[in-house]
Amino acid sequence: MAENPSSGERSEAPSAKRRADFRKKGQVAQSKEVQTAALLTVSLLFWYFYAPVFWRHLSGLLAEIWGRAGQFEITPPSLALFGTFVLKQSALLMAPIFLLTLVVGFFSTFVQIGWLFTGQPLIPDLKKLDPIKGMSRFVSKRSFVEILKSLAKVLVIGWISYTTLRGEFDDALLLGDMALGETVRFLGRVTSLVMMKVCGILIVLAILDYGFVRWEMEEKMKMTKQEVKEEMKESEGDPHLKAKIRSIQQAMARRRMMAAVPEADVVITNPTHYAVAILYRSGEMAAPVVVAKGMDLIAERIKEIARQNDVLLVENPPVARLLHSKVEVGQAIPDELFQVVAEILAHVYSIKGRI
Repeated sequence: MAENPSSGERSEAPSAKRRADFRKKGQVAQSKEVQTAALLTVSLLFWYFYAPVFWRHLSGLLAEIWGRAGQFEITPPSLALFGTFVLKQSALLMAPIFLLTLVVGFFSTFVQIGWLFTGQPLIPDLKKLDPIKGMSRFVSKRSFVEILKSLAKVLVIGWISYTTLRGEFDDALLLGDMALGETVRFLGRVTSLVMMKVCGILIVLAILDYGFVRWEMEEKMKMTKQEVKEEMKESEGDPHLKAKIRSIQQAMARRRMMAAVPEADVVITNPTHYAVAILYRSGEMAAPVVVAKGMDLIAERIKEIARQNDVLLVENPPVARLLHSKVEVGQAIPDELFQVVAEILAHVYSIKGRI
């Protein structure tokens, strides 16, 4: 006998509902390496253009402070004013950098996960306070992978920085003979070179990490066959419950149909397999209407009710079959059957002495 696949194996692709449920819980594919690479790269580019402005304003601030040093009186009010002045000027200098950090942090997250606002991760969960489960997270596969990623990043960045500085070592030996301006320019050039290479490495690592995080989230969201069945039941309804509802609805419709049989003018029969009850009210209806129809047992029940209420039965197998197949309960008879039904009704009315 062939073995059934394990019902606990997550082999099915996640449905749209499961993705939406994960997203509501804040469980999305988001790489911290993307944020780090974006922040460092954009900051480096921004600093390339902002550095001259920054140093010019900083030099002006220091010159102003130094120029007023001889006239400065050390008193509590003057110290408070001096501190406020320095903080205000420093804040103005650093504000573009802080603003850039916020903007890059927001967009690096938005690009990965789109617009998402959920408070579910902030809801207290007592299960997270379990010390045993907490310890298990430290020795889990996830934590091991994070350690390896961090270690690999540190080693790669360290190696890139080391090789870059080693290439500049001979020129660094001449710093003692250089003027202060040349020394500062040399250090700035080497630092910029190291930072550019680090940014390049971080961008590559961010792409790899984002791909891994996406794959990991897809694996986490996968569903078992049983979960797929349960979700289909929730979205489409339990088939057994739906069948029961349909059965109840059909029973109610049948009772209403049977209640209309005593009002009919005639029941046209097959005579054994079909029965169709016809009602016509001159001046109220444009054409006769089928108020009840059925086959076999239902047909027998219609005929029984008709006999109990003195509704005439007329055998006409072709007409009975056509009416049963073409006309629904509550609908008027079609034009092609109007003549023959009118003749049947005229016959019924003559028998009842209406004509």
